Amino acid sequence: MLAGIVNSIAGGGTLLTFPALVWTLGTSVGANATSTTVLFPGSLAAVWGYRRELKDQKKWIVPLLIPSLVGGFLGSWLVVSQPEKVFEQLVPWLILLATVLFLSQPLLTRWTGIGKPHQQPSPVVFAGIVFFQFLVALYGGYFGAGIGILMLSSLSLMGVEDIHRMNALKSLLASAINGMSVVLFIIYDKVSWKFTFPMILAAIAGGFLGASVARRLNKSFVRYAVITIGFVLSAYYFARL
Repeated sequence: MLAGIVNSIAGGGTLLTFPALVWTLGTSVGANATSTTVLFPGSLAAVWGYRRELKDQKKWIVPLLIPSLVGGFLGSWLVVSQPEKVFEQLVPWLILLATVLFLSQPLLTRWTGIGKPHQQPSPVVFAGIVFFQFLVALYGGYFGAGIGILMLSSLSLMGVEDIHRMNALKSLLASAINGMSVVLFIIYDKVSWKFTFPMILAAIAGGFLGASVARRLNKSFVRYAVITIGFVLSAYYFARL
């Protein structure tokens, strides 16, 4: 429920669900698979909520959807096909990377000029953005936390100046990446269904609650609370290694 609240206010819910599931299930891959499955309906709900903003962005959808699906599949396949010890050794680095991305969001926003008009990208820049989206999807399929920040930064370079349109496209691409992950995790039987359905309901409830809390709560406080949790968790997993 807290992850649902945090996602609706500032993002970063994975930094709550993943460690909770690691401690509960005792398996990093199973925790990653279950966490991704739990938060997937939320991204679908966001796509539905932004359906109007997606109508006039058809020219971007296909070129970015293809690398999202391919990268998401490959990243998830690496998780389920490699020994779990490999993923466990990467966990502290992945959490640290996600936390740093979350921390640097305002900096990336200013650097890329999110929300400000940009010229349409040249073919070379567009090809670079498509390749970058593949790398984001690869990371997203493998772990997932922080992909929204990366996608917003690249989308701002494509001339999409409306933040609502950017969020709409980001939500669609994130759903594609997470959808591929969920399919593979289910096929390889990595999802703990005992926790999945109650957590999905709790995350949805948290999302609705977060929408009302967001009006009264300082967003910066929530952001820095999540960042603190992220750094503490990465230190904890480094210590375990």
